[in-house]
Amino acid sequence: MIEEKIQKTSFEIVDLHNADDSYYWRARSPIERIEAIEFMRKVMFGHDRVSERLQRVLAVAELKEN
Repeated sequence: MIEEKIQKTSFEIVDLHNADDSYYWRARSPIERIEAIEFMRKVMFGHDRVSERLQRVLAVAELKEN
C-alpha cells in the first residue's frame, strides 16, 4: 500500500509535454497502479467523499395477513 504522506520539503518543476513516465508505470504491478490511482483520488477529493454522499437506508415492511 502507498504511504499517504506528501513531502512538502521538495519541489520540482517538469515539462509535462516532454515527460515520459510510461516506463515507470509499465514496470509497476496492476495492484500498485490501482493503489496509486486511489491515492491520487484521496488527495484530490478526500478520504470518505463517496461514503459521505451515499447513505443506505434499510426499511422492513411487514405484510398484513388477510
